[in-house]
Amino acid sequence: MKTAKFFGAAILALFSTAVFSQEKNTSFKVSGNCGMCKRKIETAAKSAGAKTINWEADKQLATVSLDTSKVSLDAIQRKIADAGYDTEKFIADDKAYNSLPGCCQYERAKVEPKKSSHQHE
Repeated sequence: MKTAKFFGAAILALFSTAVFSQEKNTSFKVSGNCGMCKRKIETAAKSAGAKTINWEADKQLATVSLDTSKVSLDAIQRKIADAGYDTEKFIADDKAYNSLPGCCQYERAKVEPKKSSHQHE
């Protein structure tokens, strides 16, 4: 009888963990150039709470696994931007970007200001 209760409790514990754990796998763009960028991007993502991350320089793509009950994708992208790397959602501030080693300073996209819909005459 004790064995049945023990196994019942163990099974319940496993299911409750699975219910509350919200694992998500996703990919997003991250600018960078080299192996040093890879280490810094992946370290930043892990410090923000990513379970796993793999950044591919040739594709400029980070593939991340995270538990959404513990961390948001925005928090991970923000942490990467704080490290100096532009993501598809957050732009690194100039100070963080300029502090990157020369080999890591990728070509940044130029952002055009939005034009007004009305014209001045």
